Amino acid sequence: MRPVEGGLRERHKAQRRHRILDATRELLRESPESVISAERIARRAGVAPATVYNLIGPRDKIWEALAADFMAALERRLAAPGTVDPRRDAREVVKSTVRLFVGDPLVSRRMVREWEAGGLAFHHSPLTRLSRAMADARTRGLLRADVDTDALATVVATSCLGALHQWVAALIDDDRFLARCLFALDVAFAAAAAAPCRDSFLTPLRTRDPV
Repeated sequence: MRPVEGGLRERHKAQRRHRILDATRELLRESPESVISAERIARRAGVAPATVYNLIGPRDKIWEALAADFMAALERRLAAPGTVDPRRDAREVVKSTVRLFVGDPLVSRRMVREWEAGGLAFHHSPLTRLSRAMADARTRGLLRADVDTDALATVVATSCLGALHQWVAALIDDDRFLARCLFALDVAFAAAAAAPCRDSFLTPLRTRDPV
């Protein structure tokens, strides 16, 4: 019976942790700039403050836990296998990431600001998926054989991070956030395109607002 009891205990811990994170997000949606304390979260989640400390930790760990939960949700969105069109796969990575941020803007903006203030970093990243799609594009002859696809993906991710910071600061709206990220991706594909694909990759850029 011990393994069953242990498994049940872990499930209950996971459920309480889920309630705590949900309660945190609810409080942020109601008052995005408010101080988020363990006591407020505990009251909303229906648990003791000690439970918040035991399962999550102090306030800086709350932001870390939200970030980890965010990245887990993104991993689930990106879990689908790739298609025969790696360029489309790369665009889906960008779209899924942006849509997750803009889907809960009050929480996302505060979470990103707290990451920056606390020096936190993503434990996982869509960069891995983006690199994989670009490597596949090189293998299929869409990109030049001499292209370092990891470096190319990093350049795109850096551009997208800049767009994210602009969105967090409310300097651009949701649509412009997505457009800038996709533009960075399309520029990278055009710059690294194999000769047979160069014109088709360049054509959309010639007629598009560089946002």
